[in-house]
Amino acid sequence: MDSYEYDIGIIGGGAAGLTTASGSAQLGAKTILIEQEDKLGGDCLHYGCVPSKTLIKSAHVYHQMKHAQAFGLPRVDLPPVDFRQVADRIRSVVDTIQKHDSEERFCSLGAKVVFGKPRFVDEHAVTLNGKTISAAKWVIATGSSPVVPPIPGLADTPHLTNREIFYMDALPGSMIILGAGPIGIEMAQAFNRLGAKVTVIDRNPRILGKEDKDMADGVMQVLAAEGVRFVLEVSIEQVQDLPDGRQVTVKDTGGDTHRVTADAILVGMGRSPNTKGLGLSGIGITVERSGIQVDSRLRTSHKHIYAAGDVNGGYQFTHAAGYEGGIVISNAVFRLPRKVNYTWLPWVTYTDPELASIGMNETAAKKAGIDCQVITESFKDNDRAQAEQEIDGKIKLLLDEKEKPIGVQILGSGAGNLISEWVAAFNGNVKLSTIAAAIHPYPTTGEINKRVAGIYLSPKIFSPTIQKGLKFFFNLKGRACHLNE
Repeated sequence: MDSYEYDIGIIGGGAAGLTTASGSAQLGAKTILIEQEDKLGGDCLHYGCVPSKTLIKSAHVYHQMKHAQAFGLPRVDLPPVDFRQVADRIRSVVDTIQKHDSEERFCSLGAKVVFGKPRFVDEHAVTLNGKTISAAKWVIATGSSPVVPPIPGLADTPHLTNREIFYMDALPGSMIILGAGPIGIEMAQAFNRLGAKVTVIDRNPRILGKEDKDMADGVMQVLAAEGVRFVLEVSIEQVQDLPDGRQVTVKDTGGDTHRVTADAILVGMGRSPNTKGLGLSGIGITVERSGIQVDSRLRTSHKHIYAAGDVNGGYQFTHAAGYEGGIVISNAVFRLPRKVNYTWLPWVTYTDPELASIGMNETAAKKAGIDCQVITESFKDNDRAQAEQEIDGKIKLLLDEKEKPIGVQILGSGAGNLISEWVAAFNGNVKLSTIAAAIHPYPTTGEINKRVAGIYLSPKIFSPTIQKGLKFFFNLKGRACHLNE
């Protein structure tokens, strides 16, 4: 039997790697965690989820302060934002969370943490800092990095990605955002609210292309009303660094060219897997453009080497990476053949209002050939939303041909929290009648979940057939009032 120094080796200290390291070490597997940066936490903690949500909150508060009169409060004349203070707050939040992802904490759990850039020398060993480390099983969880597309002039023009945007010394007076996906749209609203003049450029005819058009349009309408400018359905022809700013030249569908100039450019046009320098081709592991190829148990072509998180080209969410870390533990430590199942994977775009989804939306249902029934409820009909002036948006409940729920989308205040009730309901096979009958606190926006389930059930409960039956058995007298009398 082969002898290796460790039971399991993990490359990458982000969500997937940390989940795997924590679980395997606590289960008694001799674990080593390797991270190439100087701190654990990965892109999410330092350059993604945490700093972006911290920034979004600061922008939200500033926006509310500027609109105090809408709440019956005195008008407030605010000074411009000092972005260094915003960046300091971001660093403070990151540092606080960093304590949970420290080398000391993982050592206390039983996992050894080392820093450096490993490279596979064979399918069971890597070289790191001049030493060879061997493990019976390996997990590649190196994440992804922002893509800088080969647009003429972009590489030679100073630009921002998610690695720089949260720690700038000053707020740009104007900003061009290349890409209208979740990252681009979240940052567009946040920086616009902080005082930058923002223009979003994308080749697609609408924003948030994976979402239903009506929901994405709802987000766009809010951002446009706040002052964000959209230049959509164009090709980016050139980027230039000029004395008076950075310029982007675009061509529309009619062949006409237009130029947009701003103080800064943020590139948010997708991500690519971090596989460079790992020596994967040398041990026969296939890496496609999207990421490392894995099976449903997250195994590579070598069954003892797993790939989890962004690096495998799947769902690029921190919660998906954490989930995949759990799948790896089941297979690698417990040796139980557990497969991934993303049926009820939720996701959220953290604009204001938020856009949250779980299961299929109308676009996905149509692609799958499902003729779905759509039930909606508006936030303007929710008492708490009215009280807080958060009336933009709606909830959509999708049912298949057998009237089985297949998905929910929520555009509205706190949608990311509201979707959690549906996460529990779908994973627990909870019936809509149970949700409709459950007591929800009043007044809360959470009642919208109860209401949309009730809308589905009401025509069945209050049908003419039911009325006739009750009248026959219990001699009910029928309506007491008619509007036209």
